[in-house]
Amino acid sequence: MFKSWRVRRTSGAATLQKNRMGIILKSKEEIEQMRVAGRLAGEVLRMVAPHVQPGVTTGELDDLCHRYITETQDAVPAPLNYRGFPKSICTSVNHVVCHGIPGDRVLKDGDIVNIDITVIKDGWHGDTSKMFLVGQPTIRGQRICDIAHDCMVRGIEMVRPGVHLGDIGFTIQRYAESQGCSVVREYCGHGIGRGFHEDPQVLHYGRQGTGEVLVPGMVFTIEPMINLGRRDTKLLPDGWTVVTRDRSLSAQWEHTIAVTDDGYDVLTRLPGDPL
Repeated sequence: MFKSWRVRRTSGAATLQKNRMGIILKSKEEIEQMRVAGRLAGEVLRMVAPHVQPGVTTGELDDLCHRYITETQDAVPAPLNYRGFPKSICTSVNHVVCHGIPGDRVLKDGDIVNIDITVIKDGWHGDTSKMFLVGQPTIRGQRICDIAHDCMVRGIEMVRPGVHLGDIGFTIQRYAESQGCSVVREYCGHGIGRGFHEDPQVLHYGRQGTGEVLVPGMVFTIEPMINLGRRDTKLLPDGWTVVTRDRSLSAQWEHTIAVTDDGYDVLTRLPGDPL
């Protein structure tokens, strides 16, 4: 969520370490704390899923999620008032790429919507999002959601020590473009922990063998935004909502990933759920 912004990091704990690029590495104990926040974020998406139906407004979905996070989970919705963002979740419908503000928009049959959740629990962030097909999906809506999901999975499966960040971006870009789609360039994944946004930036396009080398203890999001048409985007006058310039459909999925000694750990994946 809020992929384009860079915010100053705070260490939050004396045990945190930084590598030479300023990336905050997490201990195994800290990763377990992040898993709690990640699980809560995933549970919000599971809770709201039955409510994503024709006739519901995005504002109603925001209210459901806000009350669940604050009352049931005793946690904090990270987006609320973050740099002035007015709601607790992001709802990005059809040609909205990201940062859609929940409100009076009524979902209709055939819409696609990304719901982006970030929860803070005991000072740690868990960040995840997924696509929902409203009512009877269209062929184009189903297709872009499936391709975007495959892009995320292929990116996650690249994660292991010794891999470059550019290898992840290259893998995602190559697959998206092989399907006739495009990758949004202006917004990217990010490091995460006690800070909502930490180093590194995780681009979803790139060249093999470039960028930071992954090491155990790195935690970041992979969240490719994939367009059915051209990659060009436009920021609307509300200062938040990003749309495709050609009004083509856009889809995105997101997980928070920890680099382990021999691969990856998906901190926002609920037990029994597929990637």
